[in-house]
Amino acid sequence: MASSIGTEKVRLAVFASGTGTNFTALQEAIADQDLAAEIAVVVVDHQDAPVIDRAAQWGIPVFKIRYRDYETKAEAEAAIVKELQDRQVDGILLAGYMRILTETLLTAFPQKIVNLHPALLPKFPGRHSIEDAYEAGVSETGVTVHFIDNGIDTGPAIAQVAVPRYPDDSLADLTERIHATEHKLYPQVLAELVDKGVFFK
Repeated sequence: MASSIGTEKVRLAVFASGTGTNFTALQEAIADQDLAAEIAVVVVDHQDAPVIDRAAQWGIPVFKIRYRDYETKAEAEAAIVKELQDRQVDGILLAGYMRILTETLLTAFPQKIVNLHPALLPKFPGRHSIEDAYEAGVSETGVTVHFIDNGIDTGPAIAQVAVPRYPDDSLADLTERIHATEHKLYPQVLAELVDKGVFFK
């Protein structure tokens, strides 16, 4: 793995399971802002996820992991770790990756795995956070970017932005507003982390 800041670019892996809109937001920010970073690989756990096509449009390689091909999640993650090490990846950005990571990845990339969550943690953890906030009738929810630890959405927060829930909102309205906020916040946080040299420490 890289170990110096200088003019060297941080090599990142983006983990995604779905459409890849946050991957696109991150990649566009890297290109537009000329960040000292590059997405070296996209890791995908669904073989036909739309993010694969998005990565291809940018010429970014994709590593498809089929968890069912391994006896344990740890073995699957060991295969991911090897792939990332072979590509000299410095850090990981989770962008809609719908799996809980284990110690195998956490140990290989300590305090270098960042997640985006569509709620103001610690409120509404888990994979249905937008729906949960909507059904709870809150007047405000939001977006959190945080480091990953061995809990479920419990790692230290890096940044949070509140998103209002208006009385006449449909679930689709709230979802769209949250996603728009994600697409702004995640690239901003990435730029700050790269500037601070977090992934090289």
